[in-house]
Amino acid sequence: MTVEGRLREASNAVLYCVISHEGRTAHCVYKPVAGERPLWDFPDGDLASREVAAYLVSEATGWDLVPPTVLRDGPYGRGMVQLWIDSDDQQPLLALVEDDEPAPGWKAVVEAEVGEGRTAWLVHADDARLRRLSVLDAVINNADRKGGHLLPTVAGRLYGIDHGVTFHTEDKLRTLLWGWAGEPLTEEAAGVLGRLSADLAGPLGERLAALLTAAETAALRERVTALLADGRHPLPGGDWPSIPWPPV
Repeated sequence: MTVEGRLREASNAVLYCVISHEGRTAHCVYKPVAGERPLWDFPDGDLASREVAAYLVSEATGWDLVPPTVLRDGPYGRGMVQLWIDSDDQQPLLALVEDDEPAPGWKAVVEAEVGEGRTAWLVHADDARLRRLSVLDAVINNADRKGGHLLPTVAGRLYGIDHGVTFHTEDKLRTLLWGWAGEPLTEEAAGVLGRLSADLAGPLGERLAALLTAAETAALRERVTALLADGRHPLPGGDWPSIPWPPV
């Protein structure tokens, strides 16, 4: 693994790398465990393992919303290695609009003050890919779904990244994708959750047990069961901020 650059996040050291194997190369992101900053509300395990767990759950849904992610030893020790995704900035997924109501094709998230007595709506696209991602976030209990964590590609795919603060045993869902809150789950989502529930009782649950605590895997199963029983997208909770800050 060759490290070509270095960035800093609030909770992680993030490095841009090139990996090689049998004459093939790929660009990736490497987040070593040694570079993680302790978080007061995520005391168990390490963030790198949660990133890998999020990928495994995404893979099990069949939606493939998280780039391939593994644990590997690198120049700075064990860490998360994730395939680099080139995003298409020409695909608008979020917007701030000064209209009374969002236009067709957009879902309202929150009303915000923009100064001088004016207000605007933060909206996201009414996009099937985002809707699937909102279900995945509810399953993994994502505490940090920011706008900058959404990567659409020129090929029409959508990926979500930065899943270090996930799988908490308490409800900590914070996201910009509240547009479907309270609406019925799609038939597709209900079917995916049913299969995921079965997978968690089998090989997927065994793989996650090596990455998460027993309490976290139990809470994961309970969330899937609760979503299926309720049949709706979750609503924002009252004991935890529902919007990440900063939102982008």
